[in-house]
Amino acid sequence: MNGPTHGMLHHLELWVADLDRAQASLGWLLEALGHSLDQRWEGGRSWRLGPTYLVVEQSSALTGTVYDRCRPGLNHLAFHVADAATVDTLVADAVEHSWRLLFPERHPYAGGSHQYAAYLENEDGFEVELVAMVPATQGT
Repeated sequence: MNGPTHGMLHHLELWVADLDRAQASLGWLLEALGHSLDQRWEGGRSWRLGPTYLVVEQSSALTGTVYDRCRPGLNHLAFHVADAATVDTLVADAVEHSWRLLFPERHPYAGGSHQYAAYLENEDGFEVELVAMVPATQGT
């Protein structure tokens, strides 16, 4: 039986100020990327893809209500996406789920010519990067 690769991410837990908002934006995105809702409890949810899961929790131990990705800590999450067309579809649909496109003037190559990517930010300030690798013959 093959298990997860040594050193592979087991899970990630994000504390959020508003679980309903997070579920509407982060939950939608995770499910669009193939994750399945795995657990639900008062104050939290988790989504799983393979052996890795992501927790979103509105903890009673929160010491603040404002997230700032420019402070020390998590800046953004980056996800592999199958291809450029899927990145485009996700970007188009993201607006309906409270995401906005970052760096629109450099989209879809804000990360460089080697990847077709979108950088999105939700209303709570969480950033995600959706990355489709560009075939070597297409990179400029």
